[in-house]
This record gives sequence, C-alpha cells and structure tokens, in this order.
Amino acid sequence: MPADFPPVGNGLRVLRRWNRAGFVTHIRDQLQRRVSISKGRCPHPVTLIVDAQSVSGSSTVGRNSRGYDAAKKVNGRKRHITVGTLGLAVMITVTPADIQDREAARDIFWRLRLTQPQITQVWADRGYAGDLVNWARERLWLTLRIASRPKGTKGFVVLPRRWKVERTIGWCMNARRNARDHERLPQHSEAHLNWAPIALMTRRPTRRKPAPGCARKPKPAR
Repeated sequence: MPADFPPVGNGLRVLRRWNRAGFVTHIRDQLQRRVSISKGRCPHPVTLIVDAQSVSGSSTVGRNSRGYDAAKKVNGRKRHITVGTLGLAVMITVTPADIQDREAARDIFWRLRLTQPQITQVWADRGYAGDLVNWARERLWLTLRIASRPKGTKGFVVLPRRWKVERTIGWCMNARRNARDHERLPQHSEAHLNWAPIALMTRRPTRRKPAPGCARKPKPAR
C-alpha cells in the first residue's frame, strides 16, 4: 500500500467490518442503480444472467471451505456471479469448488427472490439445466432459460446474453487480488470480488462525454 495509507492490518479490519455490516454490497447496489438510470434502464433489473468460475486457492484457504472441481481440474473455490443485462453485478457468492452449479443455484435463486422480487427470468448455461428449471418455476415462479452452444461449433463461441456475465468475470479478474483466492473465509473473498465492479461503476457516472464538434479530423492522405 502507498506510504501515506494506514497499515495493512487496519485496512483489512475496516474491510471486514464493512462487509459484516453489509456496507460493501450496499455501495455496489446503489452504484448499479445509478448507472442503470444513467443508461435509461430500470434501476431494478428483471432479467439476470448467472455463471460460475473456479479458481485455485492458496495455502491460506481452509480445507473446510475449498474443494476440487474435477471438470476444470481446479483445487480451490468457485465464484457464482449474477449480473443484469448491462453486465453489472447483482449478487456474488463464493463456495467450495466441488459444489455443483445447480446445487449452488438453489440457494442463490432463493436469495435473489427475497432481495430482488421483481426478477422474472434468469439466463444460464447447460450446467444449470435439468430439474433446476422446473424447481425454479414451481417454487419461485422464476423462468430459467438455458443458452446452449450451437451444434457443430468448436472452440470459443460468443453466446447471446451469456457473454455479458463472462465479461463481468473478466472485469473481476483484472484485479490481481482476484486472480487467485487467498482469503481464509468465503465472505472475505466475496468482499474483494465486489470491489472490482464497484471500482468500475464509480468511473462511469463521472466519465466525461466528448464536447460537440470535437470529433477527430481525418488525417490527410499522403
């Protein structure tokens, strides 16, 4: 940290205190609503996109909060990120990496229904297909739509709607702290992940628009 900042231990204690009080998620939610309004969107999204990412855990991650993702061959934790149609984070949850996406989604969808009662549908990949679709419709009155890869495609393919949550995951990974999980508690991992979209959204309302008539002139042909 810069020399004029307080000691690292003091900063970590403040971060943990804010996280326990729900202050970090409150800042994220307020910024998400402000950015949505500035874009002419509803401040409370009705359509969400969810995806999960497995990351390696360092030696400070306890055995009781880590697992092995056999599909990705990752020993660590899994991040379940839910975003709106603008790609702004609505909910971030951290679990052991061996937790299946469908299993974690039941708890996530319950919490979304309680905190975001206006939600009508959620988009996800094939990892969320199966009984979860009927469960979400019958228990939560929530429509879960699966975005599948086109048949016959190979390699990386940009899928409609799903690319927005994948872009948000990339934004979170731009913070070096999030490239690997170092936190002893999953709650602290969620706090660090929430600061990445917070830093991104704080720059959007203050972004200056180019003045009219200031477009770049084309360079003369040589």
